[in-house]
Amino acid sequence: MSEQETAPKSEFEREPVPQRSLLGFKSFIGMYAGEHTAGTELMIGPLFVAHGVSAFDVIVGLLLGNLLAVLSWMCLTAPIATRRRLTLYYQLEKICGRHLVTLYNLANGIMFCFLAGAMVTVSATAVGVWIDFPMPGLNDVYPNSLGWVLAVLGVGAAIAVVAAYGYETVARIANIAAPWLVVVFIAFGIIGFRQFMDATGTQVRSFDDFWQLASNVIWKGGEPLAGRVRFTFWHVTFFAWFCNMAMHVGMSDLSVLRFARKSWYGIASASGMYLGHFLAWIAASILYAYQLHLDPSDTNVLPGPLAYRACGVAGLICVVIAGWTTANPTIYRAGLAFQAVTPKTSRFVVTLVTGGVATVAGMFPAIAMKLLDFVALYGMLLMPMGAVIFVDFWLIRKFGLHSDYAELSRKSFNWAAGLTWFLTLGTCFLLVKFAGVQIFFVSLPGWFVAAVLYVVLSKLYQRKIQPAPSAASPVQSTAAN
Repeated sequence: MSEQETAPKSEFEREPVPQRSLLGFKSFIGMYAGEHTAGTELMIGPLFVAHGVSAFDVIVGLLLGNLLAVLSWMCLTAPIATRRRLTLYYQLEKICGRHLVTLYNLANGIMFCFLAGAMVTVSATAVGVWIDFPMPGLNDVYPNSLGWVLAVLGVGAAIAVVAAYGYETVARIANIAAPWLVVVFIAFGIIGFRQFMDATGTQVRSFDDFWQLASNVIWKGGEPLAGRVRFTFWHVTFFAWFCNMAMHVGMSDLSVLRFARKSWYGIASASGMYLGHFLAWIAASILYAYQLHLDPSDTNVLPGPLAYRACGVAGLICVVIAGWTTANPTIYRAGLAFQAVTPKTSRFVVTLVTGGVATVAGMFPAIAMKLLDFVALYGMLLMPMGAVIFVDFWLIRKFGLHSDYAELSRKSFNWAAGLTWFLTLGTCFLLVKFAGVQIFFVSLPGWFVAAVLYVVLSKLYQRKIQPAPSAASPVQSTAAN
């Protein structure tokens, strides 16, 4: 996530947000609801069904997982954000040094490009319904028709141009579209459930009737589709918790919540989690389950046809706008990350080039069709730096060490933080590759590995390199605010 739509015009990139620019609770409710009720939901919901979830697994798992995500925003991200009131990038620069933050920006920007590409894919599936060209299947890796390539090019070019014109343009489109999208997602769920009732001749007059239809027809459990692992309750719970790991555990939302008057405003993330990551995922999964009920051989996860079957043209418009409103700020954020690497280059040009990269990525459906795995990888990639920030703020001084060490020592690369990042990712890779730990679970032990590594490596590193004598740590004063 990036700076929210209602943020003041001065973004205070390299200074704490002043008291006069702090925002109220309602601002964060709207921002989180809009950010998380978007194009990704149309892909993620159906993929749960493809992974063979049962009704209990998906409903209770999402309730618990989203609660854990909200608590992560409240207890990990918001307290630091409201005490230091710095952007993620400036805070990392103080801890890690300019050169290490440059590597972080590159990794973040590349992952943003792929995520935006998946959203271009989502919007292009609606174009495919209108123009009727062959669209990719569930297990396709490469583009399968000229029509698909041209549709992705058209959608991607339009998104990139809007993003290049700046965040005000992006925010204006998102603010107009967000309330309507929530209503349409709810309609998807209601209409899809009604279609199941009509197709099965079921009358739902009680919760027992609902549960029988949900568990025996919609989310039946059993074997997943070919090429997918079987999702249990714990898969759903951890995915819901960690799908936005980059934002809460990974601390990206320090840049958003630094504008909050109180740290408890982190609870506003519940608006996005339970409107987007519960209701919208459930609704989208119902549409896909109904498609499989009508034709078990039709395993394609294509949001355009799914939405059209439920809501006609309104559904197609929803798919286009949902993908659009997600990809726009994502490309914008990727452009900012890349511009930080090449600050002399025009942001407009960098964002256009970034949009081009995302468009090319969108032509390859494997990213969208493996979106659950991708967002788990994205969270894992940025998770170690979240642990570094947490330890550096709350714990490092308790071990007799310095926080903001790169700033104090005037080093451009804090090797304690860098090695923590690299060694943690290496540990996670080994656990997935050789210990049989699935990528959906590995980030939890990975966070503790990163926290311990940063303390141990800082003990060794700071003993050899002492801070510059003229520098003073700003943390002592800000931590007490």
